[in-house]
Amino acid sequence: MPFQKVQPEKLSTSVVRQIEQLILRGILRPGERLPAERELSERLGVSRPSLREAVAELQEEGLLVTKAGSGIYVAEVLGSAFSPALQRLFSTHDEAVFDYVSFRRDVEALAAERAARLASSYDLEVIQTIFEKMEACHNKRNSEEEAGLDAQFHSAIIEASHNVVMLHMMRSMFDLLRTGVFYNRQVMFRQRTSRAALLDQHRAINDALQARDPAGAAAAVRTHLNYVEKALRDQQKSVHNEKIARQRLQHEKGVR
Repeated sequence: MPFQKVQPEKLSTSVVRQIEQLILRGILRPGERLPAERELSERLGVSRPSLREAVAELQEEGLLVTKAGSGIYVAEVLGSAFSPALQRLFSTHDEAVFDYVSFRRDVEALAAERAARLASSYDLEVIQTIFEKMEACHNKRNSEEEAGLDAQFHSAIIEASHNVVMLHMMRSMFDLLRTGVFYNRQVMFRQRTSRAALLDQHRAINDALQARDPAGAAAAVRTHLNYVEKALRDQQKSVHNEKIARQRLQHEKGVR
């Protein structure tokens, strides 16, 4: 018969499993500092030697790192899929910029659809709270603060989708999302109506999520990112036209 005696699990193994789960679910984030050893052992209800054994195992797995004189941290490497050089390459080539927007549209529409169906009331409260901060920030005209809240809003939707693979894939792209949101907004701020339009689009996404309307949430995300793509293309065309107009002006001045 295929039965074996049940072996009691070591305390350190239980600690490893719990911390692994917190990292997998995105509750512990890359670069986040864990509580001090004494506090953490008390929270977990284990001895400090058992905790040290668990931390050593998690370090070997590459999930935790110890910084001398500072403490224990979730490994930063878990939060970055692209090198800074590749990120700069993406940002300076139009093909990559538009592929990035297209990728976001596909993935975030799916995440919004899932979030509308699967998010807990706490998830929706987080999204609502971030949106209210976006509304409050709107009159300040602080593009950097608005960009940060924009990124938080979209990240919260990914988290509320409760798909750990999607969560970590998008977390690994956070730098691209953050700089992408900022770049997109800087371009669109040149248009008088864009800030109000962007806020209205995020309101539509939030309203659909709060109403638990999967199709509406996905459609609102697509509408928003279609708008972003059009604004980027319009700006690209504007820059091209300005270059031609400058050449004409230089030619006319040279002739005269």
